Amino acid sequence: MPTYEFRCRECGSTFDVNRPMSESSAPAPCPRGHDDTVKLLTMAGLAGKAGAPAAPAGGGGGCCGGGCCG
Repeated sequence: MPTYEFRCRECGSTFDVNRPMSESSAPAPCPRGHDDTVKLLTMAGLAGKAGAPAAPAGGGGGCCGGGCCG
């Protein structure tokens, strides 16, 4: 089940909520009892798996990308 990160606008705390994707946009109350929260955009899962080989650097063809420019 995905984890979504929220921030309370009233107290500034951040907290995680585990819920199905079908409920991803549902409001989540702050654990301290506040209702004014916002879901944060997180980068988890967008950068690839840890330990995975990095994408090759440099160009892959073309004049300037392939190193044929003098």
